[in-house]
Amino acid sequence: MTFLTPERVVGEAVECLYPTFREVDALVQQNLARVLAALREHRLGSHHFADVTGYGHDDLGRQVLDGVYATLFGAESATVRLQFVSGTHAIACCLYGNLRPGDELLALAGAPYDTLEEVIGVRPAVGSLRENGVSYRQVPLTAAGTLDWELVATAVRPKTKMVLIQRSCGYGWRESLAVADIGRAIALVKRQNPHTICFVDNCYGELVEPQEPTHVGADLVAGSLIKNLGGTIAPTGGYIAGRAEYVAAAATRLTAPGIGAAGGASFGLRRLLVQGLFLAPQMVGEAIKSSHLAALVGDRLGYPVQPAPFTPRRDVIQALRLGSPEKLRQWCHHLQRYSPVDSYVDPVPAAMPGYESDLIMAGGTFIDGSTSELSADAPLREPYILFLQGGTHWTHLALALAAMPAEVLYP
Repeated sequence: MTFLTPERVVGEAVECLYPTFREVDALVQQNLARVLAALREHRLGSHHFADVTGYGHDDLGRQVLDGVYATLFGAESATVRLQFVSGTHAIACCLYGNLRPGDELLALAGAPYDTLEEVIGVRPAVGSLRENGVSYRQVPLTAAGTLDWELVATAVRPKTKMVLIQRSCGYGWRESLAVADIGRAIALVKRQNPHTICFVDNCYGELVEPQEPTHVGADLVAGSLIKNLGGTIAPTGGYIAGRAEYVAAAATRLTAPGIGAAGGASFGLRRLLVQGLFLAPQMVGEAIKSSHLAALVGDRLGYPVQPAPFTPRRDVIQALRLGSPEKLRQWCHHLQRYSPVDSYVDPVPAAMPGYESDLIMAGGTFIDGSTSELSADAPLREPYILFLQGGTHWTHLALALAAMPAEVLYP
């Protein structure tokens, strides 16, 4: 068998992808128009970058940013705060704020992301929902990894207060959910009980399509600012958007009852949050292009990939089934060498808070944990799948792949 050089493999893939890249640019333009319209509507000015101290009362800039997010999501309300330490924290606030003892949480897309297992109580943890009297059930995916529509249509029970829909594939080998699929699932839930809260874990999916889940019926969405919407420059934080009563209930778990969204200083960092949102459509677009490149290169090398080459993107994650722990280490080691930060570091598998398996991560990013910047991670468990994200420009990934030794690049 004749092996092409890594440079040749990548170069040929790029040539095939230029039409797809143009389609992504059209999406970027569409989403940027939405962001600009929201900023205009709320009359964002440079004075909104000024900060208040202490409790953060009467912060006009914070109110404007919340309004911009609500408009962007087609929602009644939004809360955007640096005090959310992660997407998991924002999601947990939504769960704890809106669920009470005796309620049931129902996951419609199989098992949730690893870091939610202890929040829910799938794995025992102090203070979990299960400890607080909230029961949990999940609808398994089909053998093909898609929503089981027949089960979804009959899954809601009298105690089901909230359904959780995870948009991203997480660490699963499945397609992420399209906004249209989420809308269809919500319609089926509401047909069974119109009062059931439909909550979408929106991490990794923002601005990948022209609409968000709240545009198709979601009552509540949440995510991280060091993922898509931070534009690679938001230093930390998260957001919640949706119906006003559910957003307000979630905010009481971020701060306290009686305070809710009325508190929280921005530490002089609000400009980065707003500027990051302005840059987000472009950065998400580049991450999408990078995922297309990784999919096509991986497929041509003979690795199983998810999603497949040229298929529509529903989040910014590209999975490659490398098949062995050694391959995971080799790929992560090489990608780390092409990081702008900590390029000299050798990634090793280690335990991470919230995860059951040891993880290996390549992520020499300017914002720690940012998945809009080029990064990759994997749980050390079969079938040894590498989850690759981000890229502030697709050429960054192209350079890394083209420089990868053939004995590492090929299966």
